[in-house]
Parts: sequence; C-alpha cells; structure tokens
Amino acid sequence: MRRLPRPRTLRARLTVGLVVLLAISCAAVGLAAVVELNGFLTQRLDQQLEQVGARFPQSLEHGGKLPDDHDGDEHGDDRRQATGTFGARLVDGKVTNAAVVRPGGIENVIGELTGRDKKQLTAVDADGQAHTVELAPLDDYRVNAVQGLDGDVLIVGLPLEPVQAAVHRLELVAGMVFGLALAATGVVGALWVRWSLRPLSRVAATAARVSELPLASGEVIMPSRAPESDPHSEVGRVAAAFNRMLGHVEDALTKRHASEERLRSFAADASHELRTPVASVRGHAELALLHPGPVPPAVTRALGRIAAESSRMGEMVDDLLLLARLDAGRPLERLPVDLTHLVLDAVTDARAAGPDHRWTMELPEDPVTVTGDAHRLHQVLGNLLANARLHTPAGTKVTVSLETDGATARLQVHDDGPGVPEEVQPGVFERFTRAEHRRRTDASGGGAGLGLAIVAAVVEAHGGSVGLESRPGATTFTVRLPLGDVSTG
Repeated sequence: MRRLPRPRTLRARLTVGLVVLLAISCAAVGLAAVVELNGFLTQRLDQQLEQVGARFPQSLEHGGKLPDDHDGDEHGDDRRQATGTFGARLVDGKVTNAAVVRPGGIENVIGELTGRDKKQLTAVDADGQAHTVELAPLDDYRVNAVQGLDGDVLIVGLPLEPVQAAVHRLELVAGMVFGLALAATGVVGALWVRWSLRPLSRVAATAARVSELPLASGEVIMPSRAPESDPHSEVGRVAAAFNRMLGHVEDALTKRHASEERLRSFAADASHELRTPVASVRGHAELALLHPGPVPPAVTRALGRIAAESSRMGEMVDDLLLLARLDAGRPLERLPVDLTHLVLDAVTDARAAGPDHRWTMELPEDPVTVTGDAHRLHQVLGNLLANARLHTPAGTKVTVSLETDGATARLQVHDDGPGVPEEVQPGVFERFTRAEHRRRTDASGGGAGLGLAIVAAVVEAHGGSVGLESRPGATTFTVRLPLGDVSTG
C-alpha cells in the first residue's frame, strides 16, 4: 500500500492534528454511547422477557390456548403477547413446537427452522438467563429457557430488531453529527491556526528576504525587522530572537564593509604611491647600465636584476591598482569591441612570447562584437594565454575558440598541459593564488598570482562570468560575455 501523503507545513500539521484528535474523541464518545444504549435496551428487553414468562410456550401444546382458558376465544392468549414474541417447546432435547406471534395471529414456524436453528435452541441453558440466538426465519432474538411442569423445556423470546434499529439510528445520527463537526472544525481550525501563526509567517517572509541578499561582499542593506507579537508566546519569542540576530548580523556586515573599504582604499593609495618610486628605481638602474665607463660584471648583474625586479614590481603595482579601482566600481569604457580581432592580436603576441608552444584558433566566420572596454578585454585574453604559456611545458597545444551562444559570446582557452591541482581550483580566481609547483616545468619563476584575479574582476565588470574545468591533459578556461549592452554602475 502506498503511504499517505504527510502534511509538510506547520499550519497543515496543526490542523490535521486538531482534526485527528477531535475524530478520536468523537469516535470514543460515539462508541461509548452506542455500547451504553445497546446494553440499556438489551437489559430492558431482558426485563420484558421475565415479565412475559413461559405462558406462551406452554400454550403451544394446546393449540395456542392455555389449559385454563375457557372464554371460548382460541386466540385469547396471543392477544396478551407482544407481536414478534417467539415460543418453543423442547421434549427430550428435541424441538417439538415453535411459533411466533404475528399481527394476524399465531404462526407455526417449526417447519421453517433449520437444523442450525434447532441446535441453537437446544443449546440454550434453562437457567432463567437471557441468551441471544440467530434464527434463520426470524433474525436475532433474546430468548429465555425454563423447565416446564411436564419435564419439558419452554423457551420464550423477543426480537432484537427494535434494539438494533435504535442502535443503528444512533450510529447514523452520531456519524452525521460528528462528520459535520469534523468538517466545521477542519475549516475553522485551519483559519484559527493560520491567524495564530501570522507572526511566524512574517518571520519566515523576512528570513526569505534575508536569504536572497548577497552577503559575501559589498554594502548590504538589511530588510525591515519582523513584526514582534506577544513576547510571552512562543512565536513572539522566536520573532524577538530573530530580530536580535538580524541586528547582530547587520552590525557584523557593517563592520566588514567598513574594513573592506579601508583595505581597498589602502591598496589603491599604496599602489598609487608606489608607482613613482618603483619607476624611479627602474630608471636609475637602467641609467647605470648605460654608463660608458668600466663596470665590474657583478655590479652589472646586480643592476640588471634591480631593473628586472623593478619592472616586475611595477606591473604588480599596476595590477593591484586596477583591482582596487574595479572593486571600487570604477566604470569602464562602453564601446563596441570586436572579440575576433582581439583574439587574433592576442594569439599573435602569444606566439611571439612562446614559440615553443603550439597555438591554434577556432573562430566563427562572422565577427563577434560585444560592448565593453577593448583594452581591459585584451588584458583578459593576454592573461589567460600567458597563464597557459607559463604553466605548461614546451610543446603544449593551446587552442583559443570563440562562438556565440544565444545572447552570449563564449571564449575558451584550452590546453593539454598537466592541469590545475584540484586543491587549487576552488580559489584559482582569488588574488595571490599560485600553483607553480604543479603546472610549471621550468625555473623561471611565476607571477604574483594576480592575473586570473584580474580576469575574473574585468569579466564581472562587463556583466559576464568565467569558469574553469581542469584535469590532467585538459584544462579549459571559459569566459562568457553578454552580446548586448550591460550597465556597470
């Protein structure tokens, strides 16, 4: 058998529970009433049997008249018996006479009794107590057996039909009344439970609005608090505790946002202030390398390293400044950009920088145009191709594909290198994430771990998304950009 569906909401459970409890109570009351009424009416019927006595079965051996009845009326005795009265006479354990009082007179039913009926009658003890028997031609009867004066057994009985009819009528009336009561209770109970749980529903609605808020970063405006109800009720205490929790969350988010703003401001200010001294150090190193006089080789190597590291530090400062500006929501250019042309230029530059790799392109016949900042999108392509070049061994095949998917341009950079370690993949687009120990095969050193972070920030600023799928022998970065104009406020 299939299981019955269970109510899922608290309101449904409370309503169903109320109706079930009422149904059990009604069933208990109805059962008690039916049992009590049946017992009471059966007891009254037994009392009538005692009043009737054995006069009717005694008359059966005299054709329906008592031995001392001399009024000339052959039906005088049955007129003093209630309609339906049954009488039987047993001699030597056998039913010799059986009759019942009908509205028109006494009717002999000895020929209608079955063997089972006779067996039931002979099994009735002559103890003066009432017993219930089921006679095929007459239905259920309460009978009483007594010893006759001639050594016979006289049985008198009254029909149980009036008792059963009264009990059945009570069952019908109780079923109708209780059914209407259950239906009314279900409707009124559902309305009452719904009204009682309104404060809890408001708390749930507020929680649903909070769950839809982006809490990971940025300024968060919390929704209005849930209306508080009676503080002495369970729902009121839940609402008050929920509102206090929202207050603590709002304070924590406010402090987090202020900390983020201070960090962004510091990164932007530090990056801006470092650009000048870094450029100055690099300029002086390059100027020293151009000195015409004799310079010891060790000094030349040191100056060369200073110039190289200053250049690298300058690029890092520029990247940090770009990320800080993107975090601050600085708007980018909103001009038509031909992605196909950008891919051609970026792959050409990558071939020049990494001639030991195999570079291929899969481009559509028609140009793919998006709205955005051409310089920053070129930086996205350059960072992805540089990542594939720097973190894969020589001979790796790198494929750049571009296609449109509905209202989206999809750009993919795929390589057959060793892949990105699984433990690094969840945070590969975070800042200062590096995995040279698995992807690199040379000793040239890696970047600062900002290239993919810039890719994610620029793509997000254009209203797009970037993802990674990687396993040994197949690494794919996928960039999706909307073909239509997207506001970047």
